[in-house]
Amino acid sequence: MIALLGVVLGVLVTLLSGKIFERRKFDGDYNRWRKLNLILQEVQKNYVDTIDMTAMTDAAVVAALAELDPHSVYLPPVELVESEDQLAGNFEGIGITFNVPNDTAIVLSTIPGGPSEKAGLMPGDRIIRVGEREIAGKKTPQDSMIRLMKGPSGTKVKITVNREGTDIPFDIIRDKIPVHCVDAAFMVNDTTGYIKLSKFSRNTFQEFTEAADKLRAQGMKRLLFDLRDNTGGYLDQALLLSNEFLSRGDLVVYMEGLHRERQDFKADGRGYLKDIQVSVLIDEVSASSSEIFAGAIQDNDRGVIVGRRSFGKGLVQEPINFTDGSGIRLTVARFHTPSGRCIQKPYGDDYDYDIYERYVNGEMVSADSMKVDTTAVYYTKKGRPVYGGGGIIPDIFVPIDTTKATDFFIRCNKKATTMRFASAMFDKYKAVLPTIHDFSRLERYFEEIALDRQFLDFAARVDGIRPAPGEWEESCEYMMPQINALVGRYSKLDEEAFYRFYLPVDETIKTALENKSVVE
Repeated sequence: MIALLGVVLGVLVTLLSGKIFERRKFDGDYNRWRKLNLILQEVQKNYVDTIDMTAMTDAAVVAALAELDPHSVYLPPVELVESEDQLAGNFEGIGITFNVPNDTAIVLSTIPGGPSEKAGLMPGDRIIRVGEREIAGKKTPQDSMIRLMKGPSGTKVKITVNREGTDIPFDIIRDKIPVHCVDAAFMVNDTTGYIKLSKFSRNTFQEFTEAADKLRAQGMKRLLFDLRDNTGGYLDQALLLSNEFLSRGDLVVYMEGLHRERQDFKADGRGYLKDIQVSVLIDEVSASSSEIFAGAIQDNDRGVIVGRRSFGKGLVQEPINFTDGSGIRLTVARFHTPSGRCIQKPYGDDYDYDIYERYVNGEMVSADSMKVDTTAVYYTKKGRPVYGGGGIIPDIFVPIDTTKATDFFIRCNKKATTMRFASAMFDKYKAVLPTIHDFSRLERYFEEIALDRQFLDFAARVDGIRPAPGEWEESCEYMMPQINALVGRYSKLDEEAFYRFYLPVDETIKTALENKSVVE
């Protein structure tokens, strides 16, 4: 150790005696980022190896923005294009939805009129190769599969699929593919409609109004608006949706920052859903524009918020793009709900682990464990107390139900038995299943083919999993709606079948149906 230290010190002394450690001029002006430029220049001139200045510059930008807040980010060209395509409501690719139940991508559906449908891909096809790259059975991450299939409009990609034991290559010309944000819209009962919104993209308002029109024509007097797992998106779409439910002059949200004067956004009174009762469903993933909408409904006492505490993102990002195709999303303001609260949760080293901490602290199963800053109290239009500093706190809390997770369910879940069973059922019934477009007919069909008995046989035969005596009777009420939902996705009803089958075991929806309002 001593000898080694002597060598190191000798090297340092040698360097210190040379001109390379001559002091460089820095006038102390941090306002013009001169120190950062000075350091990068010295690295470029003196570093021992060749420098990738693009990577160095990008790394410096990422590190600098990380000192601000978790949502001010740098996006290299590829990531910027992907981000904008997703929010714009379209992307360029081959036009399929697929699942990966057993290390192989299985086509769930082809988008009507899209490149894959035109080329001849069919639901149930197993994707073996993309170009010359083998992806089946190679533990290829799903996002890597997506990147391989996506590409600029007009470019060609060879997709090789296995269909009934035969490998078939398809040359597919990529094109622009619309991405829908309304996952499902249907009537739960004679007067209650349900709309599931996955994101606030460029076409959200148009899709939402079309879905709402359809449900009103079917007799909707009340709406369950599901924003669970919705991470947000464009502000203007949240404003347009809020406007549909609020009265003239109602404040939707206001924003302000050091370099942005306060800006109020109010309803114009021309919304056509002002007479519809609304329950908004949220959870720990609901963020940003989802929280703006939920906050506007809650603070104006317009409806009831049901579920669990939302994510807590109260910062507004402005896109700034550069000529090299990169860009930043810079936080320029905070948004405040009508009562004046900013729902941004504190950010520090544990910011990315906040949801995990909610599980650990028991918040997911008990409202009493919820972190509420009672010093940041605000009041709704009718005087109800609401709190800031950590997401939208629901009017009615719904815990995660862990009581139904039997040992049989857990073992099936670990092996993805239900998902693989669903693809096996498609293979078996693909002559009929993709043709069914009526939900009642789909329910009857599943009874006719005894889906429950087939699942038990599949679990035992393929995975060696068998329920203990009496365990299936305890498990089936919870598991069969999920199994029906997964198999139902292969019908023409697609995602609508999934959500309709899942309703009976969705505690948040059941709670919302039982509680129309908490506003006196």
